[in-house]
Amino acid sequence: MSRASGRTERAARRAERSGSGPVRSGGAPARFPGATSAFSLLGEVLLVGVLVTLASIPIVTLPAALAAGVRHLRRYLLAEGSRLGEFWADLRAGLLGGIGVGAASVVVALVLLLDIDLATSGALPGGPIVAAVGWLGLAAIALVLLTAAGLWRPQLGWLGALRAVPRAVAADPVGAAYLLAAAGFAVVVTWQLFPLLVAALGCVALAIVAVPNRPRRHRHGLGTDRAEPPRT
Repeated sequence: MSRASGRTERAARRAERSGSGPVRSGGAPARFPGATSAFSLLGEVLLVGVLVTLASIPIVTLPAALAAGVRHLRRYLLAEGSRLGEFWADLRAGLLGGIGVGAASVVVALVLLLDIDLATSGALPGGPIVAAVGWLGLAAIALVLLTAAGLWRPQLGWLGALRAVPRAVAADPVGAAYLLAAAGFAVVVTWQLFPLLVAALGCVALAIVAVPNRPRRHRHGLGTDRAEPPRT
């Protein structure tokens, strides 16, 4: 093989792996053509963490910020272009309704935390049961918020995203467990060292994008690993 043909072969191989060129081997294109470099992916995840953190300073804007971060990261992973202007456009669109979702979540979470505190202090009868219900309620809030942030898009709106949450969770209960694990990871690392909140939010956004698109074994068909099409 000549030097020129070797360079052509390597360029074709890189294009095939990234998804920017034809698939020469007859296989499927890369699931995430934008994630060709682990270091670049890490940088983008941290960038999303910074953006979501800044946009979430008022607390009630967290759902809109997370949804915008998820859409930004999804565009990056799919090599569709991920300009920062599109993140801010998504954030502005997500604030309509998203602030209401965030405010309701904060109120319910504070009530549950108060119940847990009273239950563990012994001031309430049946304290362990009340505390368990409180923790389950907090987990449900986290799952709904993360799932809705992954489903949200400007055309659907927050009401449509929230309505689609039960169906999405029922269709993929293992994925729901993964999202809860990501939320638990974010809480633990932030409790250990608060500045890690930035990286934790970026990792949560990555989990929201990656979990629904992970390879899954289906009972029907050829029994091979297939991923759901990415949400747009």
